[in-house]
Amino acid sequence: MISSDVIRGYNDTFLLSLLNEEDSYGYALSKQIKEKTDGQYIIKETTMYSAFTRLKKNDYIESYPGEVTQGKRRTYYRITAKGKQYLKEKQNEWAVTKEVVDQLVGGVKNDDN
Repeated sequence: MISSDVIRGYNDTFLLSLLNEEDSYGYALSKQIKEKTDGQYIIKETTMYSAFTRLKKNDYIESYPGEVTQGKRRTYYRITAKGKQYLKEKQNEWAVTKEVVDQLVGGVKNDDN
């Protein structure tokens, strides 16, 4: 499992990236994150809905009502044009971040030294 401390700053980017592929709702997004990471990262419901609130406030996503299941209407989310631009910025930032971390921390070494 990945520490939530390590990943905390990337939840918005994860959600935007998935919404850039297709509109979705909370449960489906959390399930996708778990599946795409082979269970190494599970986003907490409170974390995800806090991110939705923040992303909506910044006009990066918008919500709309979906179908009714088990007597309750699902709320769907979609990325906005502003959200797509922000996602590009975060993807570029990630590329640099990954490079810097790899340079400073390095990868797994197979020697005993």
